[in-house]
Amino acid sequence: MKLNIAAAPHLRTKDNVRSIMLDVLIALIPSFLVSAWVFGFRAVWIMLYTMILAEGMEIFIMKVLRKQKNFKPDFSASVTGLLLAMNLSLAVNWWQIFIGVLVAIGLGKHVYGGLGKNIFNPALVGRVFMLISFPIAMTTWYRPFYFKYDTITTATPLAILKEHGVEALYNNPDYAINLKSLFIGTVPGSIGEVSAIALIIGFIYLVIRKRIKIWIPITYISTVFVISGIFYMIDPSKYASPLFHILSGGLMLGALFMATDMVTSPMTVKGHIIFGVGLGFITMIIRLFGGYPEGVSFSILIMNSLVPLIDIYAKPRIFGTVRGGKK
Repeated sequence: MKLNIAAAPHLRTKDNVRSIMLDVLIALIPSFLVSAWVFGFRAVWIMLYTMILAEGMEIFIMKVLRKQKNFKPDFSASVTGLLLAMNLSLAVNWWQIFIGVLVAIGLGKHVYGGLGKNIFNPALVGRVFMLISFPIAMTTWYRPFYFKYDTITTATPLAILKEHGVEALYNNPDYAINLKSLFIGTVPGSIGEVSAIALIIGFIYLVIRKRIKIWIPITYISTVFVISGIFYMIDPSKYASPLFHILSGGLMLGALFMATDMVTSPMTVKGHIIFGVGLGFITMIIRLFGGYPEGVSFSILIMNSLVPLIDIYAKPRIFGTVRGGKK
């Protein structure tokens, strides 16, 4: 009998970075189409421009700065670019997007050594940098189907809730705010975050393709539901319902596509649960008591920074040993 000797890993798969990233792009198509329907040509232009810009910067960094002449794009930069675009307001300019993409690809990804070595989600690094640097453009929101109206800007549901309370939320004169409009996506907000149903369709595709960690979105959304539900039961005239918090803002986009990033999330199921609970807790603390109406981006970046500690704590016991390392 002939024995074949080879170095690990011994389990192999046909999947690679390119095929995984291509699946993520396919999963984002429903949100892309709804954004185009609600926000028109400008949304399409921003999403395509950001993706092309991200790929171009990655090719430049890899071939010129890192001198990898044989580098071939693996679509990871396109995913970063599209997710960044979906977290932007329609009011941003081309040069502001250029700086945001430069920060996302340069500081968020390649300063750590490239794909697989970054600590933080690159798209959110770019998004938060733009939010701090260009607060007016990043918090100017176009109303749904703005091209049909004379007044094109308005406030988001979370901003109305933060500034005027629950009663103003449901008596808004500019557009209807209800669970149906939040579910479909006919509300103002960042380009790709408005439609919960489109994001859920993409999420289901990734689950079927086994590309996503389901425990992170489950625990993230469940924690938001529990905390918002407690406050809602205490005073429904002051605090919005759990379903409103789940369907509004960037929660669905963050929970289903940003927090589940393979590189910047924990490795074990136990770690996923801790990570998801932490995301939900921080998001609700910011939404209920913070200065910003939204807390998804900050919660994901904060929990990204804790992933090394979570992985150490959640590391499974080695077979044949007991806790403490003794056999």
